[in-house]
Amino acid sequence: MNAKAVSSASHDIKSQVAVTQNHTVQVPAEPVAVEYSSTQASESEASIAKEVKQVGETEALRYDPVAISATYSKMPLQVLGRTLNTVLPLASFAFGMWWDRFWARQESNQRRRAIQLRETLTNLGPAYIKVGQALSTRPDLVSPVFLEELTKLQDQLPPFPNEVAYRFIEEELGDRPDQIYAELTPQPVAAASLGQVYKGKLKTGETVAVKVQRPGLAQRIALDVYILRSLAIWAQKNIKRLRSDLVAIMDEFGNRIFEEMDYQQEGRNAELFAKFYGHIAEIYVPRIYWQYTGRRVLTMEWITGTKLTDMRAIMAQEIDAKHLIEVGVQCSLRQLLEHGFFHADPHPGNLLATPEGKLAYIDFGMMSQVKPYQRYGLIEAVVHLVNRDFSGLAHDYIKLEFLTEDTDLTPIIPALANVFNDALGASVAELNFKSITDQLSALMYEYPFRVPAYYALIIRSLVTLEGIAINVDPNFKVLSKAYPYVAKRLLTDTSPQLRASLKDLLFKEGSFRWNRLENLLRNAGQSPDYDINKVLDQTLDFLFSERGAFIRENLIDEIVKAVDTFGRRTFVNLAYSLSERAGWSLNQNSEVKTDGIGNTENIKRIWDILKETPGFDPLQLVPVIPQILMKPETQQMGQKIAGRLAQRVIARLIREALLEDTPEEVLQNGHRAVSERVTANGNDHKTSSQLALPAGK
Repeated sequence: MNAKAVSSASHDIKSQVAVTQNHTVQVPAEPVAVEYSSTQASESEASIAKEVKQVGETEALRYDPVAISATYSKMPLQVLGRTLNTVLPLASFAFGMWWDRFWARQESNQRRRAIQLRETLTNLGPAYIKVGQALSTRPDLVSPVFLEELTKLQDQLPPFPNEVAYRFIEEELGDRPDQIYAELTPQPVAAASLGQVYKGKLKTGETVAVKVQRPGLAQRIALDVYILRSLAIWAQKNIKRLRSDLVAIMDEFGNRIFEEMDYQQEGRNAELFAKFYGHIAEIYVPRIYWQYTGRRVLTMEWITGTKLTDMRAIMAQEIDAKHLIEVGVQCSLRQLLEHGFFHADPHPGNLLATPEGKLAYIDFGMMSQVKPYQRYGLIEAVVHLVNRDFSGLAHDYIKLEFLTEDTDLTPIIPALANVFNDALGASVAELNFKSITDQLSALMYEYPFRVPAYYALIIRSLVTLEGIAINVDPNFKVLSKAYPYVAKRLLTDTSPQLRASLKDLLFKEGSFRWNRLENLLRNAGQSPDYDINKVLDQTLDFLFSERGAFIRENLIDEIVKAVDTFGRRTFVNLAYSLSERAGWSLNQNSEVKTDGIGNTENIKRIWDILKETPGFDPLQLVPVIPQILMKPETQQMGQKIAGRLAQRVIARLIREALLEDTPEEVLQNGHRAVSERVTANGNDHKTSSQLALPAGK
């Protein structure tokens, strides 16, 4: 489409196409400030709104980097002006920080510099405001004074005039605000990076939040993203050690922020979020009123609540903030690893504690998705990290697109071991998420890693959430609260990928690691929606499936060992009892050399864990037993168990027949005692009366 000229009452504005999806959104040649006088804003927005209205009502606003580049590559003076307007304030702030440090005035000037940074980011516009919002959640990175100022970027930005907001409401909804709403606050109750919010009431009586978009938003963000993307292109071409795909990351950010400018898309996001996660008992998602929602106006249910970072107000309401943080972590894990539809901007302004003790999400503009193979890849990476299987972890990075398939993993595997062995010194659950990302960042600098675009938003989301958690509880460990969910997924997910991960976790060199199963069952039991009976059903289904053949084989070996041990111990006890009655002298401390003696105790511990798990009913297993016994696989297992037991008995008899000592000599001289400690997964077990075969000469 050719460029158009759009005239306003005061002056002509040359326009170019910037955002497309079979339609156009016009971008003025002159940058539009974040704040407007009422007249200037009305005229400017009237022309833009006219063009936006040409976009079909069902079409979503979309980010098009090609169209944006084509537009602004023809406007070098405008781009240069905006670049200077961006760089100079940031450079001034950086110089001020250096100057304070040089003259040792950091403490005395800290408040001044914090205000300067907040005002600079506010004046630079939405893209930079979001950077400040991310920093406002990191008390471990930013001093309390800066934290206090940057927190104001969440919902305390300068509002734009009511006349502009009312004009937008009328243009989007087809009537004046006083004809649509029964009540509307005379001033906005909050102003954020993309819009401002009024509290209102519908004529049907519902209390609502009415969000109205800022004027000049599309053109300001389009220009900023173009500049940042151009810098990313330059950096990738000229900084050789930079391997992350910065252009893809910027495009992902552009996609998300342009979607955020479409309030109809935000409404759809809210309803999809409610569908996936609204069933969680302590999560609340507000209702969207579609009759009163347009591209630049969103009407949703009003939520009364308190920011999670406002500890005084939360304590006054006797709300358990730590518990709500745990709820948020569990919800985030489901977003990332279950449905793949996740909230990419969980700053404190978007998360509220309701008086009923629920965690309410109130902003759904910036959402993103994780594909199924990426979700499973992340869980597999956690399993390999727990197992210290750094070869498997290196291959996970290939599947997750951090490394290319032709990457030589030979030097990377020991590097991963060096980095994570120290980090995993105590336990995975004791690590915070930032410590892992810091360790990984150092590794990525040395080796040919690249950060995929989808992962950048995941990191932003998790780091932001952890920052909120640290503010509530400095000792909060996200991974400690996350592992129960991961354990539950490993035990309940029937996908081939996670079944393979479960096998890797529980089996090592043919040996079953009982302690890992105990740990999984204990942790999974802490997950709120863990269904132990479902786990048992799925376990039985998997055990008797073709994929469960390897478990059946291991189970047969363990049963053979246990039955053989029990039989031999019974024989020893019977022989000792008969010898006492016959007056023969046997060594009471004789011991039997056994295999797998600890398995009985391991099974008993597993049974104890199951009995303590909420929802477990042993009686539910009674009708299942006949079904198991009738399965062909069970009968085959019985035949194999009998055959292998017979083989062990025959082999033992042959060994004993070849020994030089006769049974009489053995009885005369007493059995030679052989003490053996049998270790099963770190647990030592010693029998009190075991029979050992005499040693050959």
